Amino acid sequence: MSNNNKKELNKVGASGQTKDSPIASDSTTEQRQPSQPSSQPSPPPSSQPKQSPANPSQPPATTAASATGAGSKANTISQPAKTQPEPPAFEKGLVDQIKNKFGDTVKVLFIKPLRIKIQVDPQDIVGVANFLRDSLGFDHAESVAGTDYPKDNQIEVIYHLGSYTRQELASHILWLTTRTNRDDARLPTLINVYKSVEYHERECYEMLGVYFEGHPRNERFLLPEDWADIPPLRKEFKIKGR
Repeated sequence: MSNNNKKELNKVGASGQTKDSPIASDSTTEQRQPSQPSSQPSPPPSSQPKQSPANPSQPPATTAASATGAGSKANTISQPAKTQPEPPAFEKGLVDQIKNKFGDTVKVLFIKPLRIKIQVDPQDIVGVANFLRDSLGFDHAESVAGTDYPKDNQIEVIYHLGSYTRQELASHILWLTTRTNRDDARLPTLINVYKSVEYHERECYEMLGVYFEGHPRNERFLLPEDWADIPPLRKEFKIKGR
C-alpha cells in the first residue's frame, strides 16, 4: 500500500467521515436543521360514520321539507269532507209547508237565509202560486226575469215573490221558477194571481220570445214596432255590424 493511501485511510479513521462524503453532508444537514412541524395541521377524524352512496340498504336521510310535505299530505287526506250547512229553521219551515202540500211536484233548488228557490212544471205553476199567496203570505211579485239555456234547449222564467202583509216575510224573497221549450216557448200567465206581473211578462215576451197564455197583451212596448230580428236576450242574438 502506498504512503498516500495509508494517509487517506488514517484521515478516515480519525474523523469517521470524509470531507467530500455525501453521507456526512446529509447527516450534518439533518442535525443543523431539525424537522419543523407543518403549518397546516391535519384535520381531526370525523366523528360521523361515512355513508357509502353505493349502499342500497341504507335509506336516504329525510329532509325537513320532505317531512313537512308528507305531513301536510297526510293532513289533507285525513280531513273529512265538507258538509252542507243546515238551512235556516224559518225558511225550512216554509219549504216544509210547500212540500207537504205538493210533494214531488215542487223541486227545491236551494234554501238560504231570506232566500228560497223552487221549481215547478208549467202546468203546476198557477196552483203553486195561489198557495204561496193565500197560505204563506207571498202576496205580490216584485219582478219577473228570464234566462236562456241553448244547450238545454230551454228558457227559464223566474218570479221573485215578496210579502207586504206578513212582517216576518218583509225581507224574504221566494223564487218561483219554471222552464219551457225554446222552440215553442209558451207558459201560463200569472196575471190572475199577481196583477203586478203584467208588464214583466210582456218584457219576457218581447226580449226572450216567451208567449204567456191568458195574458191580455202579448205585445211589444220596449222594442220598435218593426222589429224583425230574434228576441235580443237569446244567446244567439248578435248586433249587426259587430
